[in-house]
Amino acid sequence: MPKSYDLIVLGSGPGGYVAAIRASQLGLKTAIVERENLGGICLNWGCIPTKAMLRSAEIFHNMKHAADYGLAAEKISADLDAVVKRSRGVAKQLNQGVTGLMKKNKIDVVMGDGKITAPGKMTVKTDKGDEELEAKDIIIATGARARDLPFAKADGKRIWTYRHAMTPPEMPKKLLVIGSGAIGIEFASFYNDMGADVTVVEMLDRIVPVEDEEVSKFLEKSLKKQGMTIMTGAGVKSIDAGAKGVKAEIEDSKGKKASHDFSHVIVAVGIQPNVETIGLDELGIEPDERFHIKTDANCRTNIAGIYAIGDCTGGPWLAHKASHEGVIAAETIAGGHPHAMDVNNIPGCTYCHPQIASVGLTEAKAKEAGHEIKVGKFPFIGNGKAIALGETEGFIKTVFDAKTGELLGAHMIGAEVTELIQGYTVGKTLETTEAELMNTVFPHPTLSEMMHESVLDAYGRVMHI
Repeated sequence: MPKSYDLIVLGSGPGGYVAAIRASQLGLKTAIVERENLGGICLNWGCIPTKAMLRSAEIFHNMKHAADYGLAAEKISADLDAVVKRSRGVAKQLNQGVTGLMKKNKIDVVMGDGKITAPGKMTVKTDKGDEELEAKDIIIATGARARDLPFAKADGKRIWTYRHAMTPPEMPKKLLVIGSGAIGIEFASFYNDMGADVTVVEMLDRIVPVEDEEVSKFLEKSLKKQGMTIMTGAGVKSIDAGAKGVKAEIEDSKGKKASHDFSHVIVAVGIQPNVETIGLDELGIEPDERFHIKTDANCRTNIAGIYAIGDCTGGPWLAHKASHEGVIAAETIAGGHPHAMDVNNIPGCTYCHPQIASVGLTEAKAKEAGHEIKVGKFPFIGNGKAIALGETEGFIKTVFDAKTGELLGAHMIGAEVTELIQGYTVGKTLETTEAELMNTVFPHPTLSEMMHESVLDAYGRVMHI
């Protein structure tokens, strides 16, 4: 006899485990199926352990610049193995935390490969054999994995995905990073701070291409100043990995091809959804043009009783988006009426050095959408707290609708902007205008004052620049 539940969640990443918890809170008898580690890629191999590594790199960077703060630090060195060990310890702690949350919320955990065999039915291949489960509803939260290049298959030795880059067999001396999205740029930043000679190749005309163009240009200038080689409008045509290194043929923006030698390569050219082995074809669940699962505003697929959330569905592919979708799906299943997701209110963060954070429309996208706009900008160099911190690199930019005062977007680059962006995200969610932001009292001295000044600048009222 199959074990019976109200809900089965397939996948335990930040979307899946949050969906399971919310469902349990709403009184649904819930099971979660996971083939590897509770917490999924994000907690074990993505968002959190990478930030632990980046924190080590940040401290190492600051140690090398101790004299800037009136301090002395001698014989500074980095131990990559110790950095990785700390990162893995952080991941283990979070994995144990999710295990505890499952117990606290009385959620059954089934470890194994799950396949949906019919609406409401699932077979899980476990270490002890097949286990049959059934439920009125199923949420698919299987996430995604790194996309390979046909001519650059990751081997874990010379050619790495993000996962290999998190547990490197050795410190790269000369590193090629293919792709300048968040993952590529974060690893480029980490290894550059740790002492590697880093080259980034991006096929589009600017790095971090989803960000505002001014942010992209500022970051490129900053990374070049830090010693990176940045090649935009360029493409890697071939890679030949050997025992001692890698030869890569790169075509630059002018069409000139040249061979370059590297010790290692990180491939960061996007993701592909984990949907091949979970029974979607047999069920008739519709994918989009990139093979992600199509869903409606309440995360329902085209098959009754089957929902999908997170990276196996459409973008943006962010952990916090997956978690929010998990709540929407669980509340819909429980008979509630949750608010639909507005992707324009989902912030994005990149934890390079300097950090990037944004929400809403870029200046270019706002114009494309037909808005007449007002734009404000304020630099870190004009902020007292930034000067005191020795972090004067960066700016904050805000975009408003000139007719209504609606906050359309905010874009930041600089120290700790990933912690600041939520202020604008709350404002956008509350449908704020410039008036509310202008009349908000910001504490002094803080970096957040730049947010206020950026708004004031859009309306000709900036104070400190």
